[in-house]
Amino acid sequence: MSEAISVQWFPGHMAKTRRIITKSLALVDAVVEIIDARIPFSSRNPELDKLVGKKPRLVVLNKCDTADEAVTLKWLDFYKRRGISAIAADCRSGMGVNRFLPALKELLKAKIDKWQESGMVGRPIRIMIVGIPNVGKSSLINRLSGRRTAKVEDRPGVTRGKQWVSLSQGVELLDMPGVLWPKFEDEQVGENLAFTGAIKDNIMDIEYLACRLLQFLKKGYADRVIERYGVDLDDIVPDDSSLSDLGVGYEILNRIGKKRGFLISGGEVNTERAAITVIDEFRAGKLGRISLEKPQSD
Repeated sequence: MSEAISVQWFPGHMAKTRRIITKSLALVDAVVEIIDARIPFSSRNPELDKLVGKKPRLVVLNKCDTADEAVTLKWLDFYKRRGISAIAADCRSGMGVNRFLPALKELLKAKIDKWQESGMVGRPIRIMIVGIPNVGKSSLINRLSGRRTAKVEDRPGVTRGKQWVSLSQGVELLDMPGVLWPKFEDEQVGENLAFTGAIKDNIMDIEYLACRLLQFLKKGYADRVIERYGVDLDDIVPDDSSLSDLGVGYEILNRIGKKRGFLISGGEVNTERAAITVIDEFRAGKLGRISLEKPQSD
């Protein structure tokens, strides 16, 4: 089992997307950035600030139904105090999506008023939808348009090219392919993206990933692990000299494997199968509403 995650992943189509975003900004009135409510910091592409510049921006914390509700409220307050327009939503179920258009029109109120004063009544609002892979851009577009316009899959890299989508409410959306950035300087950012499926699983060590996730969950959401898998965690002490921090996660993974009956010849636990189960069930929200990041205090 590997003991580090090092991700440097910048396919050619993502470099192309950066160029498309830059060239297309003049065509839109605002940028809508979709991020994952479970990892609001890690799922924001740091390059977008430079690419988008001063263009008005609305942040949508998507998948909020799988994030810790109390933590999501803290993130919304975090953005509000910094003058950033933000809403929480779950684009697959439609929860919170009804706040999208009002928030967008409030963001562009001055510009819309100017259009009306100039006689440009009915002029559509044109927005660009951006975000890293697998955060739910296509789900938002389909929910807003009321039809299956954009392809939706629960894996990164599905949307391939930009496309315009017209909404009945006088809004035109420009969808962009998901774009990551050249290198994750912070190892935790790479791990968080891997936990949530923004990075393809075939470039990650799934057992290491599950151990790291379980290590985190023991500290903040131990009750969810106990409830879901029926394992005892009380005797697993992080500062026990016999266990490294990673060893804590590996011990929990072994117990989960035994409890689920994931055994191979000789009674050894199939930790790879257990790891796949843990990661899949976390992503599906079966461990409950969990946030991996909290906003930093001022």
